[in-house]
Amino acid sequence: MAPEPGLRQLAAIESRIIEVPAAEDAGTGIPVTIVRGARPGPTLAVIAGNHGYEYPPILALQRLRGQMDPAELSGRILMVHAANMPSFLGRTVYFSPVDGKDLNRVYPGRIDGTVSERIAYAITAEVIEKADYVLDLHCGDGNEWLRPYVYQNVTGNAAMDKAIARLVMAFGIDHVVVDRGRPADPARSLYCSTTAITRGKPAMTVESGSLGMSDEESVERIVTGIHGVLRELHMKEGGPEPLARAVYLEPTEVVTSPETGILYAQAECGQTVPKGALLAHITDFFGKTVAEVRSPFDGLVLYIVATPPITKGQPVACIGVPRTAPRP
Repeated sequence: MAPEPGLRQLAAIESRIIEVPAAEDAGTGIPVTIVRGARPGPTLAVIAGNHGYEYPPILALQRLRGQMDPAELSGRILMVHAANMPSFLGRTVYFSPVDGKDLNRVYPGRIDGTVSERIAYAITAEVIEKADYVLDLHCGDGNEWLRPYVYQNVTGNAAMDKAIARLVMAFGIDHVVVDRGRPADPARSLYCSTTAITRGKPAMTVESGSLGMSDEESVERIVTGIHGVLRELHMKEGGPEPLARAVYLEPTEVVTSPETGILYAQAECGQTVPKGALLAHITDFFGKTVAEVRSPFDGLVLYIVATPPITKGQPVACIGVPRTAPRP
């Protein structure tokens, strides 16, 4: 994207494609909408489709675009409609069908890397580095049954942590995973939202939707949350008020599969389970049980894989301990 004009820019809605040229593998394009408000203000980037099988965020940005009136906006919104076009068009869970990589594990990317790395590089340079705040929009992938929640990164920097917490409460999803373990090196940030945070830009990750569905409730939850953030950042009038309180989940643990085979889930998303509870069992391809997956502690099931294929080392479920406030 070309450099933006100064504060006296014309209010407008513009569509662009960020071109990712071919290199060692095929190139692609990233569809982006730029909404330039009539008044000066911050730049908010909202990024959908880092995982291409996660549809509610992609549909939410289509809806949000239609709701935007530049005359009523202060600042700019950068909407990435589908970050991972190869995965979206290929309908693949987690990994690109071109290079086999998870886009949300290769940030900030490389200009001379594989297509996922080049996508990450383009989004970092053309979107994240031009934003003041970033929302990375996700949901349960095509295999994950998920209850809505958001991630609140804790960095140890008081000003940054306060700004992130402000975004979280403004977005309005009341279950918050407290994450203290994200990378601090901007050159090895791995995740989209962490790429923003390590560059001094408050960011958060949202999860709303599951199992490859595009249900109205999950889509509208994301749209409403973005309007809440726009209100909080004084980019527009109106919108939902911030949450007064939330359920914080800390610690959390992603439980992975010890075997490859056929997965039978034995728990539901949103269910409270005791330590040692059976979350799933795995059979070989002849029906013999080869492994069981159990909860590591008393907690809440945030998501669980609810489709049969499972590969050793891949996630089966995420369990979190509910609290009324983050741990000190």
